[in-house]
Amino acid sequence: MSEEIREKIGRYRWTICALLFFATTINYVDRSVLGVLAPTLRTEIGWTDQQYGYISGAFTLAYAIGFLFAGWFIDRVGTRLGYTVYLVLWSLAAASHALVRSALGFGMARFALGIGESGNFPAAIKTVAEWFPRKERALATGIFNAGTNVGAVLAPLIVPWIALTWGWQEAFLFTGLAGLVWVLFWWPLYHAPAQHPRISPRELAHIQSDPPDSAGGVRWLQLVRFRQTWAFALGKFLTDSIWWFYLFWFPLFMNDRFGVDLKSIGLPMITVYLLADVGSVAGGWFSSSLLGRGWTVNAARKTAMLVCALCILPVAMAPHVDGQWVAVWLIGLAAAAHQGFSANIFTTTSDMFPRKAVGSVVGIGGFAGAMGGGVMNWGAGWVKQNTGNYEIMFLIAGFAYLVALLVMHLLVPRLEPARIE
Repeated sequence: MSEEIREKIGRYRWTICALLFFATTINYVDRSVLGVLAPTLRTEIGWTDQQYGYISGAFTLAYAIGFLFAGWFIDRVGTRLGYTVYLVLWSLAAASHALVRSALGFGMARFALGIGESGNFPAAIKTVAEWFPRKERALATGIFNAGTNVGAVLAPLIVPWIALTWGWQEAFLFTGLAGLVWVLFWWPLYHAPAQHPRISPRELAHIQSDPPDSAGGVRWLQLVRFRQTWAFALGKFLTDSIWWFYLFWFPLFMNDRFGVDLKSIGLPMITVYLLADVGSVAGGWFSSSLLGRGWTVNAARKTAMLVCALCILPVAMAPHVDGQWVAVWLIGLAAAAHQGFSANIFTTTSDMFPRKAVGSVVGIGGFAGAMGGGVMNWGAGWVKQNTGNYEIMFLIAGFAYLVALLVMHLLVPRLEPARIE
């Protein structure tokens, strides 16, 4: 699409995409603070590796439970109000970590944070389905999903500085309450496309260029009858678990394996998540580019996911290498490919379901993915406590994506739309 055509159509939908990007960035800063501080808190609070597995697992368990309700809630009240409610909830929960002093207290704070943060992706994916035609959704998803990596980059930049200057409590407090600023922009700038005062008729027609969805609502329990729902949910279960592992265990892995501490963890984490940021946008761009060349939705999405899955395989060697930067680059490549895979698997929901059901489907998939994260985190704690190494976890991380793609392909060979009446 030429620059002149873009200008005539209008660009306000990309302003909405930018808001989604910043919300997702805030989301990941708040959830990443504990991982950055984990080696320090392990000493100060005195928890064991297995207790840390329980603490991080409390977040993913709550995230899973919250995801089921979040998709339903956002489908009912709409993205404008729903996003606001969840942003306020998770910001207050993130700040509450500053008030606890025990493993149990951290577990409770993480559980509250998981409930609050569960609303981000159902709201963001539903917003993309409402504001973008199908041919642009993977790119828009990749852009806002890049906020996960920007948040994960910002956390090791700002959290060690705050913690070393004022204390670890202030790191949780400042990053948590800062998220409330986003609401001041979202509330006045966001309305549904058809009612938005700043959108041009041309841009509205572009957004609504896909065939209209059928009328009526969809109960999320109704969705479990469809193979498409199970394909998305199982794909998320197998792959999100790996991302949760990186998010919560990477600083501890670097500390245990290479002696990297709070003062020096910043650059390795930034490297990993900058690579992941590139992968998120590139993965969405790749499948959208294939669609632009005439490929089918099925071929474009699955080809992009296959390329990403193959790029992840070398991460299985991360515990065996001698140099810390070799490990960082292996994990960074895997994180980039994960995010490319994630951008495409998220977009399959709007490929296979009408807009009215997207939030609920993402909620079901998010529940499955977070449950996978809980299993992975609890398992990582047990394995580390009993074996003293990370080899099993990285072996699982290397092969999970090929297994996930195979499962999805067997359940939905053609990514055909679900026939929801």
